[in-house]
Order: sequence, then C-alpha cells, then structure tokens
Amino acid sequence: MPVDLARLYDEHASALFGYAINLTRREADARDVLQEVFRRLAARPQLLDGVRNERAFLLRLAHNQAIDLMRRRTTREKTGEAVAAEASAGHPFAASTRADEEGFRQALSTALAELPPEQRAVAHLKLWEQLTFEEIAGLLDISANTAASRYRYALDKLRTQLRPLYNEIKSPWTTSKNI
Repeated sequence: MPVDLARLYDEHASALFGYAINLTRREADARDVLQEVFRRLAARPQLLDGVRNERAFLLRLAHNQAIDLMRRRTTREKTGEAVAAEASAGHPFAASTRADEEGFRQALSTALAELPPEQRAVAHLKLWEQLTFEEIAGLLDISANTAASRYRYALDKLRTQLRPLYNEIKSPWTTSKNI
C-alpha cells in the first residue's frame, strides 16, 4: 500500500521540526532531520506497516536521526559550542513584541540548550507534544520511570536557571506598595 507522504507531512512536519530544532538547536540541522525522516519513508514505506500511532513513530524516527546527526557533528567539531540563536517562524520561542516576554523566551531557549540532550528530549515531548511518560518511554526506548526522572531533572534545572529572571520580572509588581 503506497504511503501518503503529503498527508503525513501536512499532519506531522511542524511537530517533527519543532522537536528536531529543540534537540539539535540548529534550524539547518532540524531541516535535515525532517528531510531524512521523509526520505526514509519514501524509500521504505513498509516502515509504517502496523504502526498504530503515526506521530509517535515519526517522532521516534526524528529522534534517532537527530541523535545520529548530533553524534556526527560532535565527531566533526571538537569545540561544538554552537547554541543556535536562529529561530524559524514556527519555533516555540519566536520573537515577541514585549520586552519581558522576549527576555524570558531567550532565557528559556538558553536554559533548554544547556540541558543534556536526554532531558531536553523528554521535556520537549512532555511539554510541547503532551505525551505521557509511557508514550515517551516507548518512543525513546527507556522506562517510564527514567522518562519521569529526566523530566523532573529537566524541570529542576530550568527552574533554577529561570528563577532569577522570574524574580526580576515579578519584583516590580510585588514589591511596589504605592501603586
């Protein structure tokens, strides 16, 4: 049975791209991951045989491809210190017109980039894809407890990184008594 690549792309490309950019931190790499996922499906449509949850399966393919790409990049670039500041229009951290919101988005993007890839992957799947820990476990081939732990560690690190900014943004409103 032929695979309807156009339908798959229309329904899932945005989520796959968002996940890939969150993992790779580079728009060009995320586009490469997306292209490779759909190239593999075109070359081997039987990959979808028996798949019950297309999105989860495609996220798994994107995850594996992103990990492979990052491993190759790390091997090529010994100094690998690039955290992509480039964001595409569909990126969850797109520019804002409010200064506080923009500052928070930049701080969140930086804090996410500093998470280990395993924690960043789980955080993305939980927060943006709204998957359960069981679904994340199946997608990443880890236990549900490991997924939950990685998520908890990621949130702890994000909270620690972002608390000073939150306090800075919040303090003018909470400490001013003459308003």
